[in-house]
Amino acid sequence: MAGTSHGHTPAAWTGVIISFIGFCVAGVFMVAANPLGFWVGLAVVFGGGLVGLAMRAAGLGAQKESAEMAEARARAGQAQISH
Repeated sequence: MAGTSHGHTPAAWTGVIISFIGFCVAGVFMVAANPLGFWVGLAVVFGGGLVGLAMRAAGLGAQKESAEMAEARARAGQAQISH
């Protein structure tokens, strides 16, 4: 995946950071035996996913590759193999 920008977008970073914070909150409250805090932490985890999806829909995620670009990438790969 080094040749792609998979996960290197503001939407991906924001969603993962929010989800990680929720995971940490849920973990702390699980150890503290506080069910309400645990469920709030899990809600933050799912909220991070929703924020990431919303940011992606707003154009801050990775753009889909066009058919022309995919064809050019395939031709370039074939040219490298044949040499």
